[in-house]
Amino acid sequence: MDGIQKFNTIDEYNKDMGVETLHPLVTVVDFSKANRCGEYPEGHSFGFYTVFLKDTICGDIKYGRNYYDYQEGTLVFLAPHQLIKIENRQPHKPKGWALMFHPDLIRGTNLARSMKDYTFFSYEVFEALHLSEQERLTILECFQNIVTELKHGIDKHSQRLIVSNIELFLNYCTRFYDRQFITRSHVNSDILSRFESLLNDYFKSDQAQTHGLPTVKYCAEKLHLSPNYLGDLLKKETGKSAQEHVQLKLIEAAKEKMYEKSKSVSQIAYELGFEYPQYFSRLFKKRTGMTPNEYRTTALSVN
Repeated sequence: MDGIQKFNTIDEYNKDMGVETLHPLVTVVDFSKANRCGEYPEGHSFGFYTVFLKDTICGDIKYGRNYYDYQEGTLVFLAPHQLIKIENRQPHKPKGWALMFHPDLIRGTNLARSMKDYTFFSYEVFEALHLSEQERLTILECFQNIVTELKHGIDKHSQRLIVSNIELFLNYCTRFYDRQFITRSHVNSDILSRFESLLNDYFKSDQAQTHGLPTVKYCAEKLHLSPNYLGDLLKKETGKSAQEHVQLKLIEAAKEKMYEKSKSVSQIAYELGFEYPQYFSRLFKKRTGMTPNEYRTTALSVN
């Protein structure tokens, strides 16, 4: 079958892999026991949350325009309807696991309300989670606990117990990502440096006046990262969000411009990318405790 294969239900995927469906809204697939591995040149899209634990893989994972630097013992997270592609397939059978759960499984639960906090579902594939051996064993134990509950059969306790185990798994993943940010501090430092340079260059040029304020999405694209990954990295490294960094850099640029006496506050606001000067004044006071005019008066009197 050519083209993109879209799996809208758990059962559709299980049938494609040749495994039994134990629950219509969740599955754990052991690829070493799957009967087949479908080939779809344009990739796969899933209508549910998907996590792959890859031990070996039958090709190169491609997400968008980027190839994923695959290593053993790695978790890849996909939100519903994201596209993943495997190229240069190898003849051997893949080993690893997949956890898939439909949004309907968690609807109305505490997990549904907190899913937005698991931002790694919006990371790019090349920002995947690389596991230590002990972490990998912990993840496999989580998967096995879900399998045990699925094999128990559906009863009035099933949803709560399955969802609890999925939430436990995701909380472990959050811990392991925190560890990964720490252990890759040299890479993070380089990203922070490039992020600072990007903002400096943006405000020193006429880009702000031409294109408006730089967004987190714009900065992430320039750094070849996903917005969520950039935001999480900055939060863990500095305690500030990506948006806060942009605003602080903007205030620095604004303060420099205040010394140019020939420019009005409105003109400075436009040069910094604000469509309405009052928005600039409001942000400036929020960040500095003074209005732009109050800051200018104080700064010029000192100098």
